[in-house]
Amino acid sequence: MEEYVSGCYSPRLIRFENMEPGTLLVSPEDDWKCLEFARHQLIGRGAIKVAATHEDRAFEIEARKGMNDDEAMFSVESPLDHKMYLWSDKYRPRKPRYFNRVHTGFEWNKYNQTHYDMDNPPPKIVQGYKFNIFYPDLIDKGVTPEYTLTACPDNRDFAILRFHAGPPYEDIAFKIVNREWEYSYKRGFRCQFHNNIFQLWFHFKRYRYRR
Repeated sequence: MEEYVSGCYSPRLIRFENMEPGTLLVSPEDDWKCLEFARHQLIGRGAIKVAATHEDRAFEIEARKGMNDDEAMFSVESPLDHKMYLWSDKYRPRKPRYFNRVHTGFEWNKYNQTHYDMDNPPPKIVQGYKFNIFYPDLIDKGVTPEYTLTACPDNRDFAILRFHAGPPYEDIAFKIVNREWEYSYKRGFRCQFHNNIFQLWFHFKRYRYRR
């Protein structure tokens, strides 16, 4: 009874200076609007879709720039071994958002020119990828995300592309085709961290067919 009278079981007030760095604050008004929006969606469709923030919309617009019919969304993650982060007791680990694209097309090399034509084209193959990883809440703003590429031991035709940034983000990885990259910017290579978006764009080298 004394606890009820003294605190009424209300949540403790947390002061701003005691909050973890990177904590996302939402006003009661915005929280209520999101709740009402989710309720309307649930009534209308039976499923909830979280309303995108302004940052999310800006990220998707940037990631979709120049997307054409030869590209498709690529969102198949590769599972990683469970990793304990040294900072997990201080920050809540979470995966970053991403919008990735895979580029496919025909290769009209000598072999395909001999065996195929425009009416009977060769099968499309993967020619490159465009990875766009969103890191808006990095604790250390001076850190640039990085990537590593490791061939799959069970199948050397594929590789694991892994992205690492730092707290509060967990590493994330994708299984891709294992071919040699074009590192020329004239051929579309891009590796940059700008406006909280880490972009890694590359095409594969094309080899001439030899008999």
